Amino acid sequence: MRENTGRSSVLPVAPTRGRLRPLGLDEVRITGGFWAERRNTNETATLGHCRDWTERVGWTGNFRAAAEGRIHRDRRGREFADSELYKLLEAMAWQSGTGSALDADIAALTEVIAPAQEADGYLNTAFGRPGQQPRYSDLEWGHELYCQGHLIQAGVAQTRARGEGELAKIARRAADHVCATFGRGGIEGVCGHPEIETALVELARATGEQRYLDQAALFVDRRGHRTLADIEFGRAYYQDDMPLREATALRGHAVRALYLAAGAVDVAVETGDDDLLAAVVRQWETAVARRTYLTGGMGSHHRDEAFGDDFVLPPDRAYSETCAGVASVMLSWRLLLATGEPRFADLAERTLFNVVATSPSADGRSFFYANTLHRRLRGAVPAAQTPSPRAESSLRAPWFAVSCCPTNVARTLAQLPAYLATADDHGVQVHQYADAEIATSLAGGHGAALRIRTDYPSGGTVTVRIGRSPDHPWTLSLRVPDWTAGDTAWLVDPDGRRRAVAPGTAETTRVFRPGDEVRLELPVRPRWIRADPRIDAVRGTVAVQRGPLVYCAESVDLPDGHEVDAVRVDPSAEPEDGPDGTGATVVVPGELAEPGEPHDAAWPYPPLHWTTALAAEPGAIVLGPYHSWANRGPSTMRVWLPTTEPGSDGGVVAP
Repeated sequence: MRENTGRSSVLPVAPTRGRLRPLGLDEVRITGGFWAERRNTNETATLGHCRDWTERVGWTGNFRAAAEGRIHRDRRGREFADSELYKLLEAMAWQSGTGSALDADIAALTEVIAPAQEADGYLNTAFGRPGQQPRYSDLEWGHELYCQGHLIQAGVAQTRARGEGELAKIARRAADHVCATFGRGGIEGVCGHPEIETALVELARATGEQRYLDQAALFVDRRGHRTLADIEFGRAYYQDDMPLREATALRGHAVRALYLAAGAVDVAVETGDDDLLAAVVRQWETAVARRTYLTGGMGSHHRDEAFGDDFVLPPDRAYSETCAGVASVMLSWRLLLATGEPRFADLAERTLFNVVATSPSADGRSFFYANTLHRRLRGAVPAAQTPSPRAESSLRAPWFAVSCCPTNVARTLAQLPAYLATADDHGVQVHQYADAEIATSLAGGHGAALRIRTDYPSGGTVTVRIGRSPDHPWTLSLRVPDWTAGDTAWLVDPDGRRRAVAPGTAETTRVFRPGDEVRLELPVRPRWIRADPRIDAVRGTVAVQRGPLVYCAESVDLPDGHEVDAVRVDPSAEPEDGPDGTGATVVVPGELAEPGEPHDAAWPYPPLHWTTALAAEPGAIVLGPYHSWANRGPSTMRVWLPTTEPGSDGGVVAP
């Protein structure tokens, strides 16, 4: 790996080594389109919504109660409630790094938190005071290191976005406490929920202090040696069943597994540990090939919020937690920076559009915690003034008893411009597509400025216009997404030369002049998707994907009050764009019919020859983007649609 001589200071992830150099929030600006709309909603609605709810449910008040000595009787929320304020602060800090006026809000929350920090740097409202359990007496479930990790990340965000302030000082004192308590000769343990690892590495990068990196590496190496107690889900739940270097797949609680993997990549990159990096890549590959939903979602177990076994991906029982989607993007981004391989950006794109973008409502004030791929019954409208006690998908809720997802979405959208592009000694690489402006320095300190214009993901044309360029050759690289496989994408050079490009990376190397344009033409159209036949739960079904977007049938789009389980589709007829030029129109074989008729069958497993009678004349229905489902009220929904192929009604014929 080469050294990264990064020029940006406003970076959520700032490796000192690696194949690619990330570009920061001061180098990339999203100016319009899909992601600009969501980032604007995040700034104008979601951040304030989260701040108001943390106050309403008492999680902000916990810090006041701790400082005033009444926390043992007045504390509210789960043991990890502190972390939601820290993630909110991190989101505000990154948003302020793009010009938003949030310094006063950050200062106000910091003034609430600061008095609760103890003299040695320890900061947690659930442990350590009279009437509470002792510090670090419950490493399995206590989340103390997890919470302090999010505090540290908020401090790093403030330092990089606005300069070191009081929040950053609080975070550093907490990090010093962690190193003193869990360093060599201290407590030989790890936190049941990984997170501290990424935070300590980023703090080491921000401060240049080696002890923070050493402590992160120590936590990674301690994991898997069974220092945590066995539980009903087994030690794999918190990845303490085997050393990380020996594991072949991501397993256990999905968010924990992905956070740990992200931290391990950070450690591997900073220490030059290629074996550790290879171990994480191996686990990522297995998870993507065998344990990931079409949407990019991860985690098929509700009971333990965990990865299932290989190919256990039931759509109606998809847990696919929003936080796991956030963590997956974190991991994919780190692997992309380390290796330069576009496959990691492919998964990040899929997850951003179909998990992260799915969670918040259009107004940014309610959220999905879990992201099912099949909703059988219409959901109930959640209470507007009380937290939802359940994480399972029904309709988006304004808040949850465990409300990790809203603040995680907020911090991800706040830092999103930093995921768009990178640079190296040879030029600039664009990985995610949005209307954007990029201004950075290339090798030798020469400036380059690019302007990207696109209607992606509704359309596939991406135009990059050069605004400023060195007077020597350099390379502009554009990712050609993996979803273009089997179709043709085109790259048009400034001289008008048009050439077909395969999935991976399309490159143009030349002496660019101001006004030069490079155009990437991606074949955005709806197409059928079939699943590996080993995914038993979706045999005999197909799905539709249009560009990076997964589509779904929703009952509000069906005639005569039908529910989505009435749908059968004809995969011999290619799906077409919907009437608005997006969407997807698919052929259904005549009248919609309820599956399994007659309804009063005494036994739900009829002989193979029994099928639902269908009308002769075909019709059509329009599918919509999965990320927007349930924005129009209670509905049923499904991504994987049964087909009319012979035997498919019985679910016994594999695609």
